[in-house]
Amino acid sequence: MLFLLIGNTIFSQNNKDKKGFALLELYTSEGCSSCPPADELMGKIQKQYKDSNVYVLSYHVDYWDKQGWKDIFSSASNTKRQYDYAKFMEKEPIYTPQLIINGKIDYIGSQETAVQNGIHSALSKPAITEIALEANAHENKLNVNYSLSKVSKDNRLFIAVVQKLAKSNVKRGENANRILSHFQIVRSLNSFAFAGNSKGSVSLALPKDFNTKDFEVIGFVQNMNTGIILTANRAIFAQNLL
Repeated sequence: MLFLLIGNTIFSQNNKDKKGFALLELYTSEGCSSCPPADELMGKIQKQYKDSNVYVLSYHVDYWDKQGWKDIFSSASNTKRQYDYAKFMEKEPIYTPQLIINGKIDYIGSQETAVQNGIHSALSKPAITEIALEANAHENKLNVNYSLSKVSKDNRLFIAVVQKLAKSNVKRGENANRILSHFQIVRSLNSFAFAGNSKGSVSLALPKDFNTKDFEVIGFVQNMNTGIILTANRAIFAQNLL
């Protein structure tokens, strides 16, 4: 039997030996001179763990934009998410480059040994629940069907639309006259309530420059009382299905 896919269809990754996962959330900025090493490390980790349950999300914050250079990927919503973590973890002030793994522990994002140890620790612990995602991208909309093995009223579903790679020619600020490389840039983050249902569908807008080669979609579930990430999954882009 032959199945024909119309448009770009995305299917959740099938990983039968899934034991644990690591969701890395980096808070960074083009205006911060300490951030480029952390950005480069995220690119290295993305390549190193591309076939495993490690997911990288880079959020560009906007509080550096007043220091002489506006980061084109920055947003107030990214800054708010970092402040939310400061409340969850009772750790202030916020800083860049801050890396948070599974919503539990933060690291200086450029310290590779500590970050790698954090990843290994996270992977050694089984996920509390698992999520499967199926999505269809059409024009500027992404429709996502989800299936969760366990759901709680305190949990929310987050869908991140991620640009895999970009370069910026920074002309002012602490990184003046440098060409910076960015990896796994969160271009949009949308959250949805489960409403007690373990299965459902959601819809969100896509960036105008979205395409299935340069972007990916990552979904994760977060407990909104503690900030802890319960599970995550990466969607893959399929062109043909037999």
